Amino acid sequence: MDRLANTVRPYAWGSTTALPELLGTAPTGEPQAEMWMGAHPGAPSRIDRGAGPVSLAEVIDADPEAELGPDAVRAFGPRLPFLFKVLAAGSPLSLQVHPDLNQARDGFADEERRGVPIDAAHRNYKDANHKPELIAALTPFDGLCGFRHPAQTADLLEDLGIDELTPYVDILRASPEEAALREVLTAVLSADHHVIAGTVERAAVAAEQLAGKGGPHADAYAAYAVLAHHFPGDPGVLAAMLLNHVQLQPGEALFLGAGIPHAYISGLGVELMANSDNVLRSGLTPKHVDVPELLRVVRFEAGDAGVLRPEEVAGEEVYETPIDEFRLSRFVLAAAGRPRALVSRTPQILLCTAGTVRLRTAEEDPEGPGQTELTLAPGESAFVRAGEQLTLEGEGTLYRATVVA
Repeated sequence: MDRLANTVRPYAWGSTTALPELLGTAPTGEPQAEMWMGAHPGAPSRIDRGAGPVSLAEVIDADPEAELGPDAVRAFGPRLPFLFKVLAAGSPLSLQVHPDLNQARDGFADEERRGVPIDAAHRNYKDANHKPELIAALTPFDGLCGFRHPAQTADLLEDLGIDELTPYVDILRASPEEAALREVLTAVLSADHHVIAGTVERAAVAAEQLAGKGGPHADAYAAYAVLAHHFPGDPGVLAAMLLNHVQLQPGEALFLGAGIPHAYISGLGVELMANSDNVLRSGLTPKHVDVPELLRVVRFEAGDAGVLRPEEVAGEEVYETPIDEFRLSRFVLAAAGRPRALVSRTPQILLCTAGTVRLRTAEEDPEGPGQTELTLAPGESAFVRAGEQLTLEGEGTLYRATVVA
């Protein structure tokens, strides 16, 4: 196994304190948004097997079957199929969706064929892979996920008392679910920005006032007022009002499949996703918004947000999802507990988020790659090659990212 040296990405929406608090480092005063763990080419982790630090991506490229195992290579090819992150949102992220696998392949091939530069600001597809993702809260976590039922959204918008929203309310009440959501989202994102900006501002003021009065939508109104504060006049604020507002407690999670509109507002969490960078934005951002392509990818299905809680399986708490590229679980270890055995035919990344966790290989081979014993403190992580047998002990919380293959 190998201790990982990871890159922290300083995106503008990042918290200035959450990641330093986890890592036990001094804040720099600058935002620290995401710590990446894995072999994504944008910021691969580094390991040291005695010859100095080297990219985990290079190590895997040199011998994929030894690092990933034949099962993972056969299922997903010779690369680590997931990207593991710690995400620290100090302000809202963009409202976005991710394509399914066929949409990603077609979109990537089309932009390649048209010669759109891979780093172009208007490029939609950075790769040919889908990007399902799972976010598990480490602190109270605020977000938006999936469309609320149209009738409930009609009530929420009507209570704002803004005349310009009445046509949207009428559509949400009268039309079938899919048609209503499609028509309203299309109208909001296609409207003249100068015209709709005033509506957004009036809706934001009303939402802030209603948030202080309590009621069933008070928390959602407060969240929308926060969005409007960060993105004044942005039509994405109205688009966000179509979505479920979610407040996760530590340990709770959301799974975000293809086509599900979502946004993170604030909080610290661990995020696990397929190894892709494909994002289609629908607002709350100064970046490119391709409305026709977005509408092609969005799934216009209403329902609750589907909060996940881990289910215990033989002492391991597992977040069940319908995705094979990744599997997230956690161990909550007690000081007096027995060591836990851990083995997998596929690669793993282990992240300590609280306390201290000790990892030991079952067979101590001084000639083998990596280390035979590691102690992880909060924010520290390790890469475990496929087939390596470990024991876990200590007093703390350990999140485990691996592959279903």
